[in-house]
Amino acid sequence: MSLVSLITGGTRGIGFAIAERLLARGHDVAVTGTTSSGAARAEHALAGTCGDPGRVLGLVCDVRDPAAVDLAVETVVARFGGLDVLVNNAGVGGGAPVSELPYDEWRRIIDTNLSGVFYGCRAALPHLKARGRGWIVNLSSLASTNAFAGGAAYCASKAGLNAFTEALMQEVRHDDIRVSCILPGSVATGFSGREPETGANWKLSPDDVARVVEDLLDHPGRSLPSRVEIRPSRPPG
Repeated sequence: MSLVSLITGGTRGIGFAIAERLLARGHDVAVTGTTSSGAARAEHALAGTCGDPGRVLGLVCDVRDPAAVDLAVETVVARFGGLDVLVNNAGVGGGAPVSELPYDEWRRIIDTNLSGVFYGCRAALPHLKARGRGWIVNLSSLASTNAFAGGAAYCASKAGLNAFTEALMQEVRHDDIRVSCILPGSVATGFSGREPETGANWKLSPDDVARVVEDLLDHPGRSLPSRVEIRPSRPPG
């Protein structure tokens, strides 16, 4: 029986790279995006890499909406018969000095990067427990431990995600559900709608982060790397 993985924000960037690697491992894979066109493009591209459209599902889901997240998880379970791996990758950047930060921008960042992960975990946990094992991998950021001016909302969302992940890990570790948080540094990707910049060869690639997810899944059951930091090895001097 194939393992089933759901990657939020999996239509491009880090999420898409994770989906590619898990497909190559033989998983059935579902990815979510915020637009139907993006979900359809990702589904088509991923099906092309594995040669079997039946193993791939693209879904539209705004992770800020708990009902939409519940529906996405239920759709994956109905399609593939269960769920084994949840990767909470969907996230947004942005921000401004606190004195200038619009209330809606604060809510957009916190609701996506933190509340959206809670919704995904809450929806997925009954299905992981039904399997008797599973993995939840949350994508945080080194900004969670290295705050910067103008990034209060983003840094707070990721710091909260670290604490949430730690608490959840302790709640479900005896259910054979392993929970881990990955904290990447600078990644060359079109994060938050930006085009990947030129001259960024020093940055991590999306596949560098995807490899960490794959490595986590390879750890024996007795092992739990609960927090992994990954950063560029040679940033600009």
